Amino acid sequence: MFTSDWVSSLKQARMNIFGIVICVFLFLSGFFIHGNAGLYVNLSGFLIIVGGTLGATFISYNMKRIEILFKVLKTSYGKAIKGPNEIVKILVDLSVKKRVNGLLALQEDEEETAIVFLRQALGLLVDGFSREQIRESLNAEMYFFRMRRDETIRVLQTMADIAPSFGLVGSVVGLIGMLAGQGDSAIIMRTIPVALTSTLYGIVLANFLFLPFAANIRERTLQELFLQKIILEGVLAMSEDLHPKMMERKLVSFLTPSARNSRFVSYERISQKLNLSEEVRENV
Repeated sequence: MFTSDWVSSLKQARMNIFGIVICVFLFLSGFFIHGNAGLYVNLSGFLIIVGGTLGATFISYNMKRIEILFKVLKTSYGKAIKGPNEIVKILVDLSVKKRVNGLLALQEDEEETAIVFLRQALGLLVDGFSREQIRESLNAEMYFFRMRRDETIRVLQTMADIAPSFGLVGSVVGLIGMLAGQGDSAIIMRTIPVALTSTLYGIVLANFLFLPFAANIRERTLQELFLQKIILEGVLAMSEDLHPKMMERKLVSFLTPSARNSRFVSYERISQKLNLSEEVRENV
């Protein structure tokens, strides 16, 4: 069963893809509008840019870091994250379940939840660690998560810095060919595209791919850290045995005013999920 937040994320992803397709079409139209699109196609310059940029990146970073970069990009563009509203609902449900069935009842959720950070947090709670120990452990997890993502972003920023430089290398190669072919118009006509399009390729790759990829990962990292902060506060509230209604008030403060209209503590929904009797619901 799909949640409203999941559907909203899917719609947003589709809108992003549609926007990207439109913008790429407009971008390419600027090249082709005057016809003779072959002027902008230069295999030699493209190989210089791609080979030089990737080679310099491999020298700068080990292969493990490059593999992580591709995995992060795949996750960033291929997997939607839950919205803050859904995270609050999950945490409130868990709080009620703990209040009714006891702390050990969260072990099932610890094993089944797809949110890795929440699974780690529930594991600490079930294992009986103190409030300060839970906070310290989860804060360390958030800190190193941010560091790992910053390293991935740094790889893309390095590639964005390198690509235009190799565009200049391609231009120099083209100029050398032009000088070598003085007096031969055929050689000059073959080398002019190398000199001009190489710089173009380097600038386009840097500003249309590498820097936007880095910005996307940075934005997703901030979103995930925000969700992790909500989970941290929710688990700490459960460790203090805070009432679900008070926990709802606390977690709702993370949400924007427009997202606070609906109530998250729905005892009808929770009672059906946990098979609670009317008497038990009145005591929660």
